[in-house]
Amino acid sequence: MDWSPPDGDGVCTLRLDDPLRASLKGQRRLRRGAPQPLDLDAWPTDERQLLAGWVKRASDKAVRHDTLLRAAGPHRAMLADRLLDLLLHAGAIEIEECHERGHWWPRQLRFLDPAALRRVLGVPEPDADKNRWDQARQRCFTHPELDLAAQALDALPPARALARHGLLVALEAWQEQQRSGTWRDFSHFARGDTKQISDTEKTWLSSALSLDDFGISDHTPLLLVRLPTSVALSGGTWPLGLVPDFVALTPATINAMSAATGAPSAWRLVENRTSFERVARACGPAEAVLWLPGYPPSWWRRSVTRLLDLLPAPAWIACDPDPDGIAIALQAGQLWTAAGLVWQPWRMDPADFDSLPAKRPLSGRDQSLLDRLEVEAPLPPMLAALARTLRIQQLKGEQEGYL
Repeated sequence: MDWSPPDGDGVCTLRLDDPLRASLKGQRRLRRGAPQPLDLDAWPTDERQLLAGWVKRASDKAVRHDTLLRAAGPHRAMLADRLLDLLLHAGAIEIEECHERGHWWPRQLRFLDPAALRRVLGVPEPDADKNRWDQARQRCFTHPELDLAAQALDALPPARALARHGLLVALEAWQEQQRSGTWRDFSHFARGDTKQISDTEKTWLSSALSLDDFGISDHTPLLLVRLPTSVALSGGTWPLGLVPDFVALTPATINAMSAATGAPSAWRLVENRTSFERVARACGPAEAVLWLPGYPPSWWRRSVTRLLDLLPAPAWIACDPDPDGIAIALQAGQLWTAAGLVWQPWRMDPADFDSLPAKRPLSGRDQSLLDRLEVEAPLPPMLAALARTLRIQQLKGEQEGYL
């Protein structure tokens, strides 16, 4: 059996029965000899939507004509006929017809390249989410809680499992980078927007994980600070300088401060919580000491910016002697730079690092972070020296060992 030469519309015919037999029930196939490009972008929306529905799960196997008509519905029957005619004459489909009661009737058809149509229409490949999920679920997390939460995602549809798995991946990176903050901070970190984690996803994460261990809080964040200062609020003046160690202030309290007296001689920022408490109890009477909770969350940056408006002073910033510590010090220092104030690293030189009784090897992520820090902008001399020491020794440490 051979295809006929193309007719005036470029369509070829293949007879499936014996053309010499006088039968009213013949069968034939129709397809265009030389396919033509389809400018689907120029098609009306209703045609694109109908075709997208047809090819969403289409393969190269034949589909019954009446199945496509049922999918179109009676209100789109004429549109369906017109669309099939366009597809045939463009060479996108092959139609099989049967001859009954003196007419040729479409019986079934086959999309010749359904994947190409899906690409042009922006329709995802069938089972694309399932295939992506099969790949994603092979990941092993370093934290046991994350692994358990990931295993439970098998019970969900692939698309939802992928979305939630992405949050677990982001949460692992969040913890590796020693971040802390509110849901909005984590949402911006994970999805680039402060409101992109749904209430359902929050409930799931809260039930699957101990979020306090990951530095995400449902409660009002608290800024820990030692201030040799009196601050004015609507109800009176608070003599914070009388506190022997430190206080915890909410962002709302800091925003409500209208004035402050007794500006500090300097701000000392300390990343490690234990080290912060030691410094807060032992610092000079005119110094302010501020806990720096890892990478500065947005609420912390806003609160500190407000404090600098009221109590401007230079800063000494002490973070862990590791690549993240260098990056955290730079981010915190930007607040002082933006306020027109000077800052410098403190207790972050190679000698401090060498004095540590215990150190840990640099990870691959540490190496990459060092590379990025050294090319993004010139580092302050002390941090540049520390970065060179870390790279040479291939080790990192924690400031709690000496501060």
